Amino acid sequence: MFNQFLWVIFPYLCIAIFFIGHIARFKFDKFSWTAKSSEFIEKKRLRWGSLMFHLGIIPVAVGHFVGLIIPASWLRAVGVNDHLYHIGAVYIGSIFGIITLVGMLLLTARRITQKNIRKLSSASDIIVNLLLLLIVCMGCYATLVTNAVTPDFDYRASISIWFRNLFIFSPDAALMANVPLSFKFHVLLGFTIMALWPFTRLVHVWSVPLTYVSRSYIIYRKHKV
Repeated sequence: MFNQFLWVIFPYLCIAIFFIGHIARFKFDKFSWTAKSSEFIEKKRLRWGSLMFHLGIIPVAVGHFVGLIIPASWLRAVGVNDHLYHIGAVYIGSIFGIITLVGMLLLTARRITQKNIRKLSSASDIIVNLLLLLIVCMGCYATLVTNAVTPDFDYRASISIWFRNLFIFSPDAALMANVPLSFKFHVLLGFTIMALWPFTRLVHVWSVPLTYVSRSYIIYRKHKV
């Protein structure tokens, strides 16, 4: 029953909260749909941390999509054999994963250690930073350590099938039974942050600044004491 909760009930609960939470926030609290800027307080670590995080997270997200959504048989059909996929997933994925990790370390340390930024931050900001850092750490650990310790484990034959089955309402908790703990933890953390997403600054991901170029300048005036 516990496995059924973890791998059937909990994912659907997080997905439901993700969609309903976004709709409710946009409908009833759309003016909070933003990420408070702290650039005026400190720029150097923000610039490097944000650059490395975004530079790494986009290829990592693409890699997750390929590994989880696209069946291995489809990749083999277009000429991407298991060895070639393994090279891309482990070696190239590790490079971008480490870049993402370093970026998250810089951003998290900046938010926690910089006094003025910490005062500007809400509890949800701190939680999101720490949770993202933990997710990235577990992803790097699973890729670099778990794959080396258990080379016979193929997540495309277990996690990927279980994940795809969620979308056809036929998840099989048994597929996750023999998955290494680091991968399980990484998956559960991913669904946890999905549930928290609508209630945090992460909603700014969906705000595409289409009018940025044409909008009027914002004038800032320095207050003189």
